[in-house]
Amino acid sequence: MNRLTRTTATIRRLRRAGVHGVAQRVAARAYRATDAVALSFQLDPADVAGTVPDALPTPEAAPPGRPLTVGWVTSPPAAGSGGHTTLFRMVEGLEARGHACVVFLYDRHGLDVAQRTAALRHGWPGVRAEVRDARAGISGVDAVVASSWESAHVLLAYDAEPAHRLYFIQDYEPYFYPRGSEYELAAMSYRFPFRRIALGEMVAGCLRSELGQHSDVVPFGCDTGVYHLPEAETPRSGVVLYAKPDVGRRGYLLARLALERFHRTHPDEEIHVYGSRPTGLPFPVSYHGSLTPAELNELYGRVVAGLAMSFTNISLVAEEMLAAGVVPVVNDSRLARADLPNAYVGWAEPTPAGIAAELAAAVDRPDGAAYAAKAAASVMGRSWGPAQELVAQIVEDEVWRGGRA
Repeated sequence: MNRLTRTTATIRRLRRAGVHGVAQRVAARAYRATDAVALSFQLDPADVAGTVPDALPTPEAAPPGRPLTVGWVTSPPAAGSGGHTTLFRMVEGLEARGHACVVFLYDRHGLDVAQRTAALRHGWPGVRAEVRDARAGISGVDAVVASSWESAHVLLAYDAEPAHRLYFIQDYEPYFYPRGSEYELAAMSYRFPFRRIALGEMVAGCLRSELGQHSDVVPFGCDTGVYHLPEAETPRSGVVLYAKPDVGRRGYLLARLALERFHRTHPDEEIHVYGSRPTGLPFPVSYHGSLTPAELNELYGRVVAGLAMSFTNISLVAEEMLAAGVVPVVNDSRLARADLPNAYVGWAEPTPAGIAAELAAAVDRPDGAAYAAKAAASVMGRSWGPAQELVAQIVEDEVWRGGRA
């Protein structure tokens, strides 16, 4: 092929792609050329553990009943982060029992502690914990809790003195990645000599079946003080999606394909989206951006069904939807079912047609208002109190009795 032919072919491809397609190709080329994918790796390579230690120095048990200082290692929190919200609920649970907490934040690129403290206070005003930079050293605490596989490596790298070490595990994080380096580094963290606290049976089961590891198990909760039926009965219509296109386990592509099918059969049903702004959709949506929990509950109070996709641990969104009278449509899997034994969930075959069918079944239900009330009643009274109490008891047991109850 000569130069003129190649140039002509290139021009034809660019015309077919359009301006948006050309921009995507330029961005993709720059992404590869600059190795921007490295930004998604949240650890400085120097902070990755080289081996799994057999044991770590631990202090003698503290006198029972003495107030404790407990550290929590995590990434800088972002507004609306469900994982941080659950973690900080556990912090509040310890603080309510008279213990002091310290949040050790880690950012491989460095962080402004004052700025991050202000963000934490704004997003989670109930947390009184001091905020420190983990890279300045993790010290001055009786116990310290890792909260993700990256933070477990950070704890090993910056743990400056003996402490009781625990690991609050909200999901089986190797499943976040293809089989490769990050998968193995995440799995490696569960073999560190920390006391493991699994949020729910799915996590506990994966730790047991995949790695042969024991863990203490604490239950999922639901904030039914925030998520509930509208005070006045409101006519419901339409469906809602929490869009997280960049988080593979939340099934955005399947959700999008399912909503396209659903719109073809139910063109009058409004499709609401919150979270990340979707682009290039072949159907109309009402986009709401980022919502506070109260705003989200108000939106839930107007819709019939919502997509609560998750291919690892169940999303907190599912029970929050139930509490507001919304039918959560969830991809059917044993992992998702492990912690959501509820008759009002729309379990869908994880195909575009299967998910669309469950959405259609929900909006076509003739007894919609009564069904919404029953769905909300199925989780009435649920809270995070039991999980908070159990996590606090586990931390106390580890420090006061050295794990020997």
